[in-house]
Amino acid sequence: MEIKQIIENKKQFLELLLLADEQESMIDRYLDRGEMFVLEEDGVKAVCVVTDEGDGHFEIKNLATDPLYQRKGYGRKMIQAMFAQYQHKGHTMLVGTGDSPLTIPFYESFGFVISHQIENFFIENYDYPIFENGKQLKNMIMLKKNL
Repeated sequence: MEIKQIIENKKQFLELLLLADEQESMIDRYLDRGEMFVLEEDGVKAVCVVTDEGDGHFEIKNLATDPLYQRKGYGRKMIQAMFAQYQHKGHTMLVGTGDSPLTIPFYESFGFVISHQIENFFIENYDYPIFENGKQLKNMIMLKKNL
């Protein structure tokens, strides 16, 4: 297994990025300014984009694992690698996600805690309703963890 930083042609991974963020225009808001990493093991298994939000804060903007390889620890390995990558560059890792019982416990298992929520984020920023596990997402839940 190897995690590589992608400097150029980040959109070659658009199909995978769209698994975590369903609207390309939203991905375009952070892709160029973010640092992108891919986890490879006999092909690309996962992707992650992290942005520098200033004052020692970094944010995981996108974390996606190929559906064929989900629940095999690739997302977990990617998060651990991001902690290692950024622990000496800043003090806080942030992540925003929908109010979903599928994703919040995943991040909490790494020690993330809910910081705040952004009301109506998914309604105001996406062209169409976003659903996860049959529930329409409205608010973005922001979680944080000290590095």
